[in-house]
Amino acid sequence: MTQAAASIAPADAAPLLIIDRPEQGVARICLNRPDARNALSLAMIEALHAAFTELGAEDDVAAIVLTASGKVFSSGHDLKELTAHRADADKGLAFYTRTMTACADMMQAIVACPKPVIAAVEGTATAAGCQLVATCDLAFAAESAHFCTPGVNIGLFCSTPMVALTRNVARKRAMQMLLTGEMIPAAQAAEWGLVNKAVPAGDVVPQALSLAAEIAQKSPLTVAIGKSAFYAQAEMSLKEAYEYAARVMVDNMMARDAEEGIGAFLGKRKPEWKGC
Repeated sequence: MTQAAASIAPADAAPLLIIDRPEQGVARICLNRPDARNALSLAMIEALHAAFTELGAEDDVAAIVLTASGKVFSSGHDLKELTAHRADADKGLAFYTRTMTACADMMQAIVACPKPVIAAVEGTATAAGCQLVATCDLAFAAESAHFCTPGVNIGLFCSTPMVALTRNVARKRAMQMLLTGEMIPAAQAAEWGLVNKAVPAGDVVPQALSLAAEIAQKSPLTVAIGKSAFYAQAEMSLKEAYEYAARVMVDNMMARDAEEGIGAFLGKRKPEWKGC
């Protein structure tokens, strides 16, 4: 494991994020506000957006694992920060607009990132924290982890978490979470499709890193093409999706890595990817 790490935070504060490279081709982002239950303050949201954008552009990063320090993965938006801005002249309107827009942009940056993002959840993920997990391409959770969208209990419906939730979980199950705010254990979250798998405590990060390392062995161009196409076709009609996917397949077939990969398969040898 490499010791090099990067952090993003004000100079006089603990780093909001800790970024390291635990495996070749793998970057790890760790949410680092354990005393605040890793609440998504505006600064944390902006730091995450920058991290996903920057790591997504790095040639030596093939996959990203998202973890968190402390007992809570993320409690969602920082309610103390939001409440403090009720004292603003506009009662917080400008700050709330900025925060919710920034959060929506950050979630979309995960989807737009050409590198697969894998959440490794130990503890609870609630509200926008649950949204963060749902937005990641893949997710592992400790068997002791729990998920919920409890905004309805405090008069603030989880409208933005709903966007990611309803794209991963069947509608009636999503509505159950949104209307009741009930805690869903990891095994149920896996059954419902919110996470890929519930694993024993202590195995979450190793399994996420192992999967990231496996993905890192693939052609980075092919993975980027596939991730982009996956989300694009999901928003299309069946006919549009097939027409689009056919064009993607043709373009992909013309790439050097596809020629190399097919040649290596037929020649029974290991492919040498160039990312082009």
